[in-house]
Order: sequence, then C-alpha cells, then structure tokens
Amino acid sequence: SMWLIHLVLQIESNGHSLSYGRMDQYLYPFYKKDLESGKETEESACEKMTNLWLKTFTINKIRSWSHTQFSAGSPLYQNVTVGGQTADKKDAVNPMTWLILKSVAQTKLPQPNLTVRYHAGLSAEFMNECIEVVRLGFGMPAFNNDEIIIPSFIEKGVKEEDAYNYSAIGCVETAVPGKWGYRCTGMSFLNFPKSLLIAMNDGVDPESGVKLCEGAGHFRDMTCYEDVERAWDKIIRNFTKHSVIIETCCDMVLEETVPDVLCSSLVEDCIGRGKTLKEGGAVYDFISGLQVGIANMADSLAAIKKCVFEDKSMTPAELWDALMNNFEGEKGLWIRNLLLAAPKYGNDEDYVDSLIRSAYEVYIDEIKKYHNTRYGRGPIGGIYYAGTSSISANVGQGMGTLATPDGRKAKEPLAEGCSPSHGMDRKGPTAVFKTVAKLPTKEITGGVLLNQKVTPQLLSKPEDRQKLTMLLRTFFNRLHGYHVQYNVVSRETLKAAQKNPEEYRDLIVRVAGYSAFFNALSRQTQDDIIERTEQNF
Repeated sequence: SMWLIHLVLQIESNGHSLSYGRMDQYLYPFYKKDLESGKETEESACEKMTNLWLKTFTINKIRSWSHTQFSAGSPLYQNVTVGGQTADKKDAVNPMTWLILKSVAQTKLPQPNLTVRYHAGLSAEFMNECIEVVRLGFGMPAFNNDEIIIPSFIEKGVKEEDAYNYSAIGCVETAVPGKWGYRCTGMSFLNFPKSLLIAMNDGVDPESGVKLCEGAGHFRDMTCYEDVERAWDKIIRNFTKHSVIIETCCDMVLEETVPDVLCSSLVEDCIGRGKTLKEGGAVYDFISGLQVGIANMADSLAAIKKCVFEDKSMTPAELWDALMNNFEGEKGLWIRNLLLAAPKYGNDEDYVDSLIRSAYEVYIDEIKKYHNTRYGRGPIGGIYYAGTSSISANVGQGMGTLATPDGRKAKEPLAEGCSPSHGMDRKGPTAVFKTVAKLPTKEITGGVLLNQKVTPQLLSKPEDRQKLTMLLRTFFNRLHGYHVQYNVVSRETLKAAQKNPEEYRDLIVRVAGYSAFFNALSRQTQDDIIERTEQNF
C-alpha cells in the first residue's frame, strides 16, 4: 500500500522529495502485531524492508540540463526519518527504528535518504549503532536536531504535538507529514558571493555588464568596510524581493495547471477546505529560500575588511582589478595570497563568523516581509524563511561566478551548504561546529546543511567512534546545531575511483543532503568532493 501510493504520487507530480515520513512510528504497530501472531519474523520483515528500498531506488525522471547540473547524481530525495521524540516528549526509538536502520545498512544504496532525529535522550546504544552505519561509508544516516528544530517550528505557529512529529523532506528540509503544503523548499537559488560582486559593482553584473538594480556605489570608491555593508544591504534586499517574485510566478502557474489531486486528498485539510494543496488546503505552508555560498561570502567579507580597510595591504581598485583579471599575473597572485591568508570561516574565529552572521541577518530580515500565494487562504504560515540546502548547485553556480574576494578563482565551485570552503577549516571539527553554531540557526528553519568528511581509519577504533558520538552530542546539546552528515572515505580512494571507475562501481558518497554513486557525478562535482577537508579528532 505504501509503495503504491509513494510511486503514484511521484508520477502525478513528476516530482521529487516525496518522502516516507516517520516510518518507524506508523509501521511499528503493524510490525509488532505480525511478530506476535507469528506472521513475520525479524528476518522476514527485514527482507521486506530491503525490497522496499530496492524499489524506491528504481524511481527516476527526465530532467533539464540545468536541473541535472544542480542535482548531480540524479537524486530523488526520498527521505525516511527515524528516532526523535513522541508527542509526549519520550524517546521514540522502537524495534521498527532498529529494523529500518539495519535494512538500509544492508542495501547500502543512495536512496532512500535516511535521517535520524537526534534528541538529548537518545540512548547510547542507538547512537553507537548509528555510528556503525556511518562507518559503512555511504553517507547515512544524516542527523537532524530536535533541540533546535522543534522550538523553531513552535515559534512560527506550528502546534506542539505537530512540531514533535516533524520529519525530514528531501535533503535536510523539515515539515509536518500529512499537514504541510506542496513544497517546503524554494524554487530559486540566491548566490551570495555573486550578489556581493554585483553590490561591489554598483548594481551591475560584472560579467554581463547588465545593470540589475540601483547600487550604492562602486567598490573602487569605497573608503571603509561600512560602505561594503551598505552596498550589500541594498542589493541583497532587492534580489530577495525578486526571488519571491519568481517563485510567485511559478506558484501561480502550477496552481492553475497542476492540481496534484491525489496528493491533496491525502493531506489535511484539503478535503475539509475543498482546496488543493496549491490553493491553500494544507494545515501548514512554509517555504525556505535556498542560499548558496555561505562560506565564500564569510571569507570574502573578512578578506575585504582586513586586507583592504584595516591592513591596507591593497587598495579597493587593486582588489577589484585582480578579481576582474581572475588573479592573473604576478600582482594578481600576490593579492590572492593575501586574501587566502585572511581569517577564514570554519575556525571558530569571531572576526569572520560575526561578519557572515550580520550579512545573513539582512537576508533573513528581508525574507520575513514576504509571503507565498497560499497566505491568507487557510494554512498557518504562508511565509518564507532561510535555508542553506544548496543541493549540488554550488558547482553549477560556481561556474557562473567570477573570482571572489576570498581568493576563489572564477568558475570554481562555491562552498556547499553551510560547510567551510575546502581546506580553509584548519582547526578541526570542533572549530567547524562552533563556527556553524554562530549562524542565526533558529531563523534558518529551512535547514543548516553541514557536510563533514573523515577517513575510514579515523573510525576504526571503538574509542574514536566514542569521540565522534561525544562530539555530536556536544554539537546538538550545547551548541544547538541543526544538522550534520558524514562522508567516510579517503581522498586516495576517490582519486583512484576517478582514474579507474570500473573498479569502483559501488562507491557511494554524500554529495549534499543526499548520497549518489560517485561514478554518476560530473567531473566537477567529483573534484569538489575530493577537495573537501578531511577532519581529525
């Protein structure tokens, strides 16, 4: 029954991110009854679950080339959520939770995504088993944190009992299953580093020469860092407004042409209201934007502030010319080296972390002013909030972005999610966690996506696995981190797979909020994953 509905819903919408919700919660009563009656054993039930995952993996769809670039590896973002808490705030882990974890580990496929809802009361036994699955190296499970997500939902008007029933949708986005609008993620990506270049160029795209909006002056003429902040404020507010206009146009067309009747009939309270999802039939309707290049933006602002306006090691004109020339020549190389030596996001340095928080808060303040087309038509919410789930758009958007003040060259990938730029996080995973925790996480309800990479050898000893467990508990309990997931693979293995792909046909990596076969990725995306920092404890 589940599989039939799951399949038909995706055919109906030609969509993706159709997720199974909290499967361990709604399947457990059936599992328990069948075990007690002797109809099933744990082994036979596990076989049925692995068969379901195999069927889930068979779903795919035709995509445009632009969509293909932004979702490398052809993911369908079908998420399964386990763990977390019940509505009465008790640990929700049950025998079905363990069975799902076991069956996903046995199949070891890129789909479905497996998300574990973390909370402070999660048992050591279950946490240890999750780390054992992480060790298998296929990027699962990802961890979402009840301690920040539930309060964030309640603050925005979601009933407490519904907030405690949230599940992951697609990558790291979250929603209340059976009560949410037809999407929880934006349709448009907002490229922060490119927006900064346009702000520095008085509202003109430096690559095309097209004036996109009124700016606040050219960087060459700026005399202090506050001038840069004013320019950013003006441009990002303008672009945020236009991103909502784009999404509104899409939503209006979809409402008229794609009613998704079956999906609407299964979501409260579409039948009661006599409205489809796209007309406002759901109980809740919130959407997150998609902001790309968080770390590049942080590092760029820090480099501008320190190198140009504090140390005065280069003039605004010299930096701008170097960016436009992609750091070519002896002087360009000299300038780039100075930029690369500036403070970097991911190292728990307040100097840079405070700059990106301030810049991000401008976007958050602006996006709060707008609402979607379902606003006032029934659902609670109808508003937008921030989200860092860039999928693999960091590669595609990097291809369309000139050199940036962090020292990144033109066309190189941008940083993924809220993760630090490759090789710039030099003080270990604790510093990364502390940096990410300084973002306005409670306002980024759409997801604060953090990818980390470790070698298999780092988790080979029980004491090292315990270190990772303690690190995760600290990140979630004390720092109120939103999310983290792990690639457990060495650089050497990835390089070998590039050279001899036929020998690594089953190699799976975590790309963004999803996993994919390494050989199914473009060369640029493969290189991006290879260059990610390998952490040590």
